[in-house]
Amino acid sequence: MRISIIGTGYVGLVSGICLADRGHQIVCVDIDPAKVAMIANGQAPIHELDLPELLTRHAGKNLTSTADLRAAVLGTELTLIAVGTPYRGDQIDLSQIRAAATAIGEVLRDKDGYHTVIVKSTVVPGTTRDVVIPLLEAASGKQAGPDFGVGMNPEFLREGNAVADFMNPDRIILGGIDERTRDSLAEVYASFRGVDLIRTTTETAEMTKYAANSLLATLISFSNEIGNLCETVGTDVTDVLNGVHLDRRFAPLLADGTRIRPGLIEYLEAGCGYGGSCFPKDVRALIAHGRSVGEGMHLLQAVTQINDRQPTRIVDLIRDELALRGRSIGGSRIAVLGVAFKPGTDDTRESPSIPLIESLLSEGAVITTFDPIARLDDRRVRECANRLEAIRDAEVVVVMTRWPEFAQLAQDLAAASAVATPLVVDARRFLRAADFTWYTGVGYGKAVP
Repeated sequence: MRISIIGTGYVGLVSGICLADRGHQIVCVDIDPAKVAMIANGQAPIHELDLPELLTRHAGKNLTSTADLRAAVLGTELTLIAVGTPYRGDQIDLSQIRAAATAIGEVLRDKDGYHTVIVKSTVVPGTTRDVVIPLLEAASGKQAGPDFGVGMNPEFLREGNAVADFMNPDRIILGGIDERTRDSLAEVYASFRGVDLIRTTTETAEMTKYAANSLLATLISFSNEIGNLCETVGTDVTDVLNGVHLDRRFAPLLADGTRIRPGLIEYLEAGCGYGGSCFPKDVRALIAHGRSVGEGMHLLQAVTQINDRQPTRIVDLIRDELALRGRSIGGSRIAVLGVAFKPGTDDTRESPSIPLIESLLSEGAVITTFDPIARLDDRRVRECANRLEAIRDAEVVVVMTRWPEFAQLAQDLAAASAVATPLVVDARRFLRAADFTWYTGVGYGKAVP
């Protein structure tokens, strides 16, 4: 199938490359000439596992890139809109969606035959119906349904695992205004055998995406709130949640006694909060949308409040531990390991490391950072070339991202630290407390008398 994709950001590029690998003819469209050139030369503008190899394999063959939206739409049967929808103020910004819909509509005015337009960007329920379709109809002079199809196909991609998630999806949501649209969208995924295909309306497709992300964000904030309580009452949240996770409804037992630990469990672990381009934006957007239609989203409001406070809890841990030894954050040399919001990506958007660093700087700390891929580009901190350099003179080492190489922090400190007993703060709770002389972490409550 000949498919044009408007927007070569995280969702658009991953979708385009993966669909090319499935045999479709893909044209990626972007207004940024630098991005267009990179993709044409087989260079991935984002960091994502397996993406560079797939791009090299298909670039210039069944995957091309262009800044010419008109030519791309005229030469394809179906168009995916994958532009950004950032959250600004009290709602998502639809300016890129509006611009894309209008531009596509202007091309459809001059195009013969049926064409399908699919929204892949994350938008609140009703956006496709109330915003995209009117713009397409006004610009084209044609009618959605008889003259062209309109649908909504949300993505469920985890940064760092996006290629694997796209190629092996849990489900595929085929939202459309009619069966013809859904049939056209189903053709895109015809090679995805054995996957649940949900044929539904555009509104349900839009809502499903928000509900899925909001549920996962809620699980994270629940675990963090329990962790905060564990700190206060003197219990260890890892032990507590391990006892919770062994419930067979979370981790079923097979007939032979083997325990299944589903991926959902990773969202039920305490840490320094969620980040990235999806969870924070989507939860806030759903709260705002609920407010606009008269529904107070009280649970999700609490979820965002807990998450926003969580980096402050890490600062409190540091302050309290230093105070026990008559010291303060001001003037302390603190190494922050990890600035990406999660391992496997260079994305620092909404990363908990950023408010943590801001708070530490405001109290006069001297900060060094290291991340295997992500960069902070903040002149107030010293970004180090490797983790040993970052921790060498640090009096406090804070692990903020669960990069696998940070698991050997104990060995790194023994080999490189010039400080006799640095404080280790485990904001992701994946280190062994027994490996360190001075250790604390999220939900690590010291036993009470």
